[in-house]
Amino acid sequence: MKVVFASTPEQEQKIQELIQKIYSKVFPLYFFDEEIKEFERKQVLHTTTRHIEYFGTLKEAYQVIASLQTIIAILELSHLDLKYEGLFEKNVYTLHDYGLTFPFSFRHFCKDKIMKSDVLSIYTKAANEILI
Repeated sequence: MKVVFASTPEQEQKIQELIQKIYSKVFPLYFFDEEIKEFERKQVLHTTTRHIEYFGTLKEAYQVIASLQTIIAILELSHLDLKYEGLFEKNVYTLHDYGLTFPFSFRHFCKDKIMKSDVLSIYTKAANEILI
């Protein structure tokens, strides 16, 4: 008999938060809004109930979380170094294993970051919000 532990709702929520972080903080560094909108249309990193079943155990959910965190950490570096390419590709492969679409290679991000801090994107979170 083998005992496995199901993923928790908190893990599933963490996965969604990390995906949102990629869309709101990472993609705007490298892509224009029109391109990001196309990623949404193509369901890049889109999760469904079927995906939750793929990473339905604690171990699998942690692997997805760790892969997303690693990809974010690498892409948020001020300068991408080729020494991270293998690590990046390994984590992209892990996401693919669990049915998440991330159709990018390390080379897609090796170009200079196109967005600067003074450029606005509809995908970045507002620095502050005014409630009326």
